[in-house]
Amino acid sequence: MKKIEVLGTGCKKCVNTAEKIQAIAGELGIEVEVEKVTDPATIMGYQVMSTPAVAIDGTLVHSGSVPGREKIESLLKG
Repeated sequence: MKKIEVLGTGCKKCVNTAEKIQAIAGELGIEVEVEKVTDPATIMGYQVMSTPAVAIDGTLVHSGSVPGREKIESLLKG
């Protein structure tokens, strides 16, 4: 199971990112644990300057926008 953290302040884009990841993972049959991270210290620990950002299993993989479907699929399968 992949642990996915959606990093951001809880804005609409951050919520949308988490929902999209959860939905696409379900469609692909991939087990994920999606956690919304709003703690500024944790977000800065990933050196994120622009949110929403996505970390998978502790590695930052995307930041600055809501990732598209193709990007999410490649992250989940990777």
